[in-house]
Amino acid sequence: MKLPFFFKKEKSILIKNFFPEIKKNFKIDTISTLQKSKKNDLTFFDSIKYKSFASSTKASACITTSNLEKFLPSTTEKIIVKSVLFELAKILKKIYPLADIDYPDKSLKVSSKLKFKSVKFGNNVLIGKNVKIGTNTLIGANSIIEHDVILGKNCVVGSNVVLKNTIIGDSVVIQDGCKIGLKGFGFIPIKNKNFKFPHIGRVIISNDVEIASGCTIDRGSIDDTEIGTNSYLDNQVHVAHNVKIGSNCMIAGQVGFAGSSTIGNNVSIGGQAGISGHLIIGNNVKIGGGSGVVKDIEDNQIVMGYPAVPLKEFLGNKKKWVKLK
Repeated sequence: MKLPFFFKKEKSILIKNFFPEIKKNFKIDTISTLQKSKKNDLTFFDSIKYKSFASSTKASACITTSNLEKFLPSTTEKIIVKSVLFELAKILKKIYPLADIDYPDKSLKVSSKLKFKSVKFGNNVLIGKNVKIGTNTLIGANSIIEHDVILGKNCVVGSNVVLKNTIIGDSVVIQDGCKIGLKGFGFIPIKNKNFKFPHIGRVIISNDVEIASGCTIDRGSIDDTEIGTNSYLDNQVHVAHNVKIGSNCMIAGQVGFAGSSTIGNNVSIGGQAGISGHLIIGNNVKIGGGSGVVKDIEDNQIVMGYPAVPLKEFLGNKKKWVKLK
């Protein structure tokens, strides 16, 4: 089954409309990441951290800077700018004009007026156009499921939940008050003004995931936000745009993930820890409660503290603090 894309694109957008200096004109199919781009896609490259993806991108054109263009293949046209993300945000707003804020879904209807096989609804549930819901799924009172959302079978959705721009597998539990698939926090500071960055991505939640009360999971900006199979998010966890959480992860209450970080499989994170953006956390990692992670962590590490360091180092520092007292 082809997964839905939630934002309608303006038709016949030519690359020369934005960059007249470009050599080869083409209609932009979409804007995508370096690793997922295809012919007639526009991509972007703004950090040396992604040079391995840059060298193999299939995109027809890439917005980048003068010091990074050398890492791109010769088949990709280079568009050199001062601020990659600012130029990208302007184009996104033009191509996907409804992606800059969360507009109300005008297609919503009361669930009692719709027919879904073997699905039970609480009071005042609203369902959008083209929503798909699997059998034996329960949806609590006052929840909203917006257009084109896919919700698998044997799921439980609590009360006062909002689902939009989201694809959910089977046997998933989403407890009361969760907001999933809304626009993330993205702004480009230009002089004395913050320019809003549109978000065109999705949230994809795999099978057997449980998301406890009050969690917020932002949709991706360009890529998708993803939660892997059999992972558990405790109350009030925040997952920002483009974050990838692997399988069998245990995330305690009030943990916050900044955008575009990747979390491996079998990772455990204690309550109120914070993960900075664009990091890679390896498999089988354990992060202590209240820690602040500001750099990548390799597989099988146990870390603690702010900034988070290996547990032995943290305990050694603690002994030094005791002596100082």
